[in-house]
Amino acid sequence: MNATHRRNRTTRTVAAAALTALLATGTACSSKAESKSSDEGAGGIKSGPGVTDTTISLGALTDLSGPYATLGKSIVQAQKMWADAVNAKGGICDRKVRIVVKDHGYDVQRAVTSYADISPDVLALSQVIGSPMVAALLDDVERDKMLTFPQAWAASLLGKDSVQVLGTTYDLDMITAVDYLTRTKGLAKGDKIGHVYFEGDYGENALEGSTYAAKKAGLTVVGQKIKATDTDLTAQVSALRKAGVKAVLISAGPAQTASLVGVAASVGLKVPVVSSAPGFAPQLLKTPAAPALVAMLSVVSAAPAVSSDLPGVKAMVASYQKKYPGQSVDSGVLSGYNAAEVMGADLKKACENGDLTRAGLVKAHRSQTKLDNGLGTPQNFSDVSSPASDETYVLHPDMKAVGGLVQVEDAHEAATVAEYLKTRS
Repeated sequence: MNATHRRNRTTRTVAAAALTALLATGTACSSKAESKSSDEGAGGIKSGPGVTDTTISLGALTDLSGPYATLGKSIVQAQKMWADAVNAKGGICDRKVRIVVKDHGYDVQRAVTSYADISPDVLALSQVIGSPMVAALLDDVERDKMLTFPQAWAASLLGKDSVQVLGTTYDLDMITAVDYLTRTKGLAKGDKIGHVYFEGDYGENALEGSTYAAKKAGLTVVGQKIKATDTDLTAQVSALRKAGVKAVLISAGPAQTASLVGVAASVGLKVPVVSSAPGFAPQLLKTPAAPALVAMLSVVSAAPAVSSDLPGVKAMVASYQKKYPGQSVDSGVLSGYNAAEVMGADLKKACENGDLTRAGLVKAHRSQTKLDNGLGTPQNFSDVSSPASDETYVLHPDMKAVGGLVQVEDAHEAATVAEYLKTRS
């Protein structure tokens, strides 16, 4: 399946049709900003929108009031912590870094409006939460050459020069999940596995991976599509129990994961459950579902556990706990901080090149072929059609661990990932 075909299959088609007027507004604003000629500013550095002689402004389109509000808060605070630390050391390219935050509440229309508001005044987007939001903005982001780091990992977001999925994509993580179940949980040919997944790019991309891996292993996937507003999964658990599944995958949000595992345990469907990374939050370990989560759940993730012994992760956790005492250090903190660190490396590279325009920043980013910031696996950003990494961690809930997860398996490429990637090229 080629990249064009994948993008044409995304759910942004509906959103784009409904939001034509707003997208046109955003395009008018952002195109006007980008059409300005680049100026040579302080230090002989070429600059454009979002860059002055003293400041570099980055945008964050996040969720602070919707289903991923907890995640959004963590990512924003981590990125502001990064910016404060950078500025305390003199900034980047003799300029202070500023992060401009807009809350879209996980609503596509609000995200499009926010982009129109923010785009004339920022150099790049250090975060955009939500595959549907990124999908609706893809054309404008690409036209504006706005380097964008989604806090979303759908393969449909690949193939755009200005958009970078950090780490793996959901399908690769689910291939690892199926591989993990067959290696460690006794699944065998002929068995059925359930997959509960959000409608849209996130869930459907995850389903692509599980379906591929299951077929290779001689398993059958029993799919259960849900909406982000579905928080009681009793019906789905009942259907999976009736189907006789031996394990369950879930690609949804934390509320759905808690409901799935809690209900399954209560009705005797005590089978292994593996969640995509966005489906877990440490706050779940303070709910009545906690014992079942510890007993049944694993998590597949492009990022290591926040409790990892990696020096870079330990230093980040210590800094976050000092800056935000008493607040949970979850995977969003690590994800947001990693994105900020990558953006920082790109800004420094662009500065070295004497070009802090949007196009200059994208060029600097794509020149990074083995960026290792100590927060996980090295990443290669040179191929727009491929994930930055193909290695996935397997994690497990732990009530005593920082971030609520510990590593079960270090990052690795599952056996069928390379073959699968060839089918996508």
